[in-house]
Amino acid sequence: MSFEPRDPTTPPTPGQPPAESSRESPAGTPLPPPNPAHKRQTPLPVSVVHQVQDAVGKLLGRPPHTIRGLQNNIVWREGVQVMRMDLHCHTEVSHDCRTALRDIPGWLLRTNTRVMAVTDHDQFRGGPELQQLVRDLGLDDRLSIICGEEITTSEGELIGLFLQDRIPPKLTPEETVREIKAQGGLVLLQHGFDPLKRYRLRPEATERIKDDIDIVETFNSRLSRHHWNREAARWGEVHGHLPQSAGSDAHTLRDIGEAWVETPFRLIHTPDDLLAALRIGQVAGHWTHPVYAYGRKQWRTFNGQFRREE
Repeated sequence: MSFEPRDPTTPPTPGQPPAESSRESPAGTPLPPPNPAHKRQTPLPVSVVHQVQDAVGKLLGRPPHTIRGLQNNIVWREGVQVMRMDLHCHTEVSHDCRTALRDIPGWLLRTNTRVMAVTDHDQFRGGPELQQLVRDLGLDDRLSIICGEEITTSEGELIGLFLQDRIPPKLTPEETVREIKAQGGLVLLQHGFDPLKRYRLRPEATERIKDDIDIVETFNSRLSRHHWNREAARWGEVHGHLPQSAGSDAHTLRDIGEAWVETPFRLIHTPDDLLAALRIGQVAGHWTHPVYAYGRKQWRTFNGQFRREE
């Protein structure tokens, strides 16, 4: 089931430069595709696991692909360059995900997902490592990586964005919120209204910390019913018209970007940058039934053991 923005992608009108132009717009300066002649640093494997996979793949006659020939998919709407933001994604740092960090930048460019929040389960290092990888590839003028964590509190999960360090699990929701705020971060309430989500934040806890929530996730691709996304949107409107976000809750590479906020292109460096982009953005995405999503995850994980996305 898809929920796309209402406005279709419009091709440039006569006199308007093509997508590769560097013309100024209200969204900022649109970026040209990467220069094929520009020498980029090839990232080293990010873990011993990848080195073993690469060695086994070579023995089987399936050498790994490195990130090369990056496709820079630029999208325009009414003369403005737009981008997608996915604020709930997992990587190989999560215990239940095998998405290699080094495969992510190419996929983000391909899907026009210019802003990604790394929110691994009770772990923090994935965000800084992906930020460094993006810098090494010379893509930090095209992609924004937000360091975050999906934190297991004593009453369910919360997401912290723009963190500086790991927040330990099993704190109370109130203590977790204080830790996030102490680091200058934002509190994001994710999949908080689906009763079938095992680790959703309990309703009574949500009520207690409602005044400290900065963002509410109103599109999650992995809920039991899309109805609960609408419930989240209604809750956000009632509680101060909170900024709304979308999260794929991705646990495979190809899941990243399946839920998004579309907004004019800009680099996101600070919490204020993100909140401003969310307030003028449009939430959309593809909802997938969790049973089908689980089967697809297992297949993609198995199929991608010795392959790397280009």
